[in-house]
Amino acid sequence: MPQFVVRLLVVSTVAALVLAGPAAAAPAPESSPAYRGLGLSTPYPSQTVRQGEPVTLTLTVRNYGLPPQVVNLAVAETSPGWRVTFQGGGRPISAVAVGTDQEATLSARFDPPAAARRGTFRFVLTARGQDGQATLPVALTFGQVAPSRLTLTAELPVLRGPGSSSFRYRLTLKNDGDQDLLVSLDAQTPRGFQVTFTPAFGSQQVTSLPVKAGESREIDTEISLPQDVAAGTYEVTVRAGAGEARADTKLTLEVTGRPDLSITTPEGRLSGRAYVGQETAIKILVRNRGTAPARNVEVSAFEPSGWTVRFEPARIAEIAARTGEQEVTAFVRPSQKAIAGDYVLTLRASAGDVSTSADYRVTVFTTALWGIVGIGVIAVAVVVLGLVVSRYGRR
Repeated sequence: MPQFVVRLLVVSTVAALVLAGPAAAAPAPESSPAYRGLGLSTPYPSQTVRQGEPVTLTLTVRNYGLPPQVVNLAVAETSPGWRVTFQGGGRPISAVAVGTDQEATLSARFDPPAAARRGTFRFVLTARGQDGQATLPVALTFGQVAPSRLTLTAELPVLRGPGSSSFRYRLTLKNDGDQDLLVSLDAQTPRGFQVTFTPAFGSQQVTSLPVKAGESREIDTEISLPQDVAAGTYEVTVRAGAGEARADTKLTLEVTGRPDLSITTPEGRLSGRAYVGQETAIKILVRNRGTAPARNVEVSAFEPSGWTVRFEPARIAEIAARTGEQEVTAFVRPSQKAIAGDYVLTLRASAGDVSTSADYRVTVFTTALWGIVGIGVIAVAVVVLGLVVSRYGRR
């Protein structure tokens, strides 16, 4: 029995410690930062550059745990004849403001003297604040560097579509050299074509953009076509250049075109006359002003009840693009029960998913035979009336 009590007490004590563990543990002391002060750095403080050309380095001033402060920039040591300037926001600067645990980015431009020869040139840059100071040694060596080189490639260099649409390509521009470049963009196009460039995932059109050494930039290129472009295959050459570095790529547009049908008459007048029960021939023109031929064109009509309309020919094998036209004869026969007056005959022409229609006004007359019969009846009536008057009028 005592042994059972001892085991029970041990189990209870362990359970209490487990349940109360985190709450009973004393809070850990806050860790203090490992370093407090200012930092001044650049990704490549020692590098080989092209002889006689200015060099621009990107600098970062970092505040490690100090109060917000203004940090003054200076050149503590420089090589004879060199000129060093600090730039930020596109203007010369001499100081930057940095908050606690914040950083500021700027650039330092190194301009060599005109007579500078090959060798290594050393500099010491300083960043001094109210609570600390940082230094950055820089070494620039005039030597052999790789020439600037650009590559320009298209993700899908061949696109197909109608002339009414815009063609959009995704291009990749890469700087294979060891210097940052400002690359200009242009294009050689057929007459009337328009080309615009926009950085990928951007909205602002550009004609040039910066590309850092070893960096790739994606560019959206949109080509707009003139309204009267004919169906066919076209090529556009996009060019990129920065100094002696050049690159280009060819884009292919396969324009499918689209027919544009219309119906008229040789005189341009969409009206005519017909007689009850008689077939009348009407000349019409089916035209294609589109950018592609119209093939298997069917001609039909929606006529008033009781009328008949037939066409010769009823199907046209092909009407050429731009200026093509085909004459068709419509044979119209009004209903025997039609009365004199105006009627509307709807003429149609269709080729695949392209169609058009035109309303043709038909003025219907009674036949000439009924007119002659009517005149004869009137003449007989007049003669009979004359005989009656002459015979009984004397009494």
